[in-house]
Amino acid sequence: MTVPSASRQRDETIDLQQKLARVQSLLEAARRVHSTIRLDDVLAEVLEIAAKELEAGAAFFVCASPQLQARTSIYGEVPGDWPRWTGTEDVPGYASAALPGENDETLAHLVVYRLEPLSLEEADFLEGLALQSALAIGNAQHHERTIEWERVKRDLEAARAIQHSLLPQSLPDIPGYHLSFRSTACYEVGGDYVDAVPLPDGQLMIVVADVAGKGYASALISTTFRSSFRAIAGAGLPLDQMAARLNTLHWQEGHEARRRYVTAILMRLDPAAHRIEAANCGHNPAFVVSGGERRRIGASGPPLGVLPGRAYRIERFTIEEGGQVLLYTDGLTEVFNEDDEFGEDRLMALITDSPSPDLLDRVWQTLARFAKGARQTDDMTALYLCRQLKPESA
Repeated sequence: MTVPSASRQRDETIDLQQKLARVQSLLEAARRVHSTIRLDDVLAEVLEIAAKELEAGAAFFVCASPQLQARTSIYGEVPGDWPRWTGTEDVPGYASAALPGENDETLAHLVVYRLEPLSLEEADFLEGLALQSALAIGNAQHHERTIEWERVKRDLEAARAIQHSLLPQSLPDIPGYHLSFRSTACYEVGGDYVDAVPLPDGQLMIVVADVAGKGYASALISTTFRSSFRAIAGAGLPLDQMAARLNTLHWQEGHEARRRYVTAILMRLDPAAHRIEAANCGHNPAFVVSGGERRRIGASGPPLGVLPGRAYRIERFTIEEGGQVLLYTDGLTEVFNEDDEFGEDRLMALITDSPSPDLLDRVWQTLARFAKGARQTDDMTALYLCRQLKPESA
């Protein structure tokens, strides 16, 4: 049996001590890398550790993601003509290790610049550091996304509160009439708009509008439309000219706004004469139940903002005692029970022959039962107007 010489034993001991020191260094490096959750700090810490532990002149990342690459810098100094290291070929003076990402792709490469080649233990250290870096970077990115999502949620909550405040906080009290509305957005904010503006001459200007699409972009257009409508409502224009003016204003907002066109039905009520004028701009038909008749006020022109210079037609009618008008957006008629659409006929059938102040509550309850708990897929808005019966008539 051959006994190792004292010199050989000493060399093996030194080698084990160096390996142990390298393992300890990697553990300490891992602790430092995971000690912060801020992405910029993680990246800077990794580069400093790589350069110092490997006695390299510089360290840097080469990232597949432009967003991540923009967050990194070089630690140390490299020659002025240092190559754009791509990982596809060996470049003298450079050593690298890949940072594994999700789905087996490479998140980045950790590269060090050192004239002397790395030893096997040093290369193992670089690979171990790259693995810990990948984990720490992933955690930091997740943390950033979480913070960003919390900020987005706060913004959406604020936007929802603002949009809610832009709806009528109280409806005008019109002697002899009942007026109510209800609106629920599909998401945090929506593109439906409803308003009732008293005019100086005692008349009432009413609008129900629906911006194409859903969500934040439609909500922005809805707010712009509100400003235009409120500015024009009190100008005393005939209803067809008001619709034409709104159409022109929306068209002039530009290409993106035209993609978010607006369907709307404008209505002016003269409560003293019990007369109503209506102009339907590419919107769902309004329902009118009055004098024993049921009628629909269909579109007399395209949606607002689709085509410039369009004309709209006014429809006029008298609302008798007990007469009712329902304006709504297509979110009410396009509720589905599997492949069965609720539709206009079912909605109109909910209007009885006598005025019903709780009509909108019944509509929403009926739609919820019809959908069988399915998630709302569009903004839902409706406005109900009825002329009350006189006590002797009731």
